[in-house]
Amino acid sequence: MPLYEYICQADGSTIEVQRPMADADKPLPDPEGKGRTFTRAFSTVTTGGSTAASVPLPTCCPCGKPGGGCSAN
Repeated sequence: MPLYEYICQADGSTIEVQRPMADADKPLPDPEGKGRTFTRAFSTVTTGGSTAASVPLPTCCPCGKPGGGCSAN
């Protein structure tokens, strides 16, 4: 069963719950019995642990050849 994250709009509390996909978007009653209602939060997933911003990009000249190589440089 998938794991979903839910957020309470009243106080910002979040919880994670395993539910069937058919029930994913249904509101979730407060597990602590405080009367709050939790709705599904939409989050992103990343893999690999590095970001594109931290990966050095190769340099190339205007012609697109890596490392230069045309008369533009």
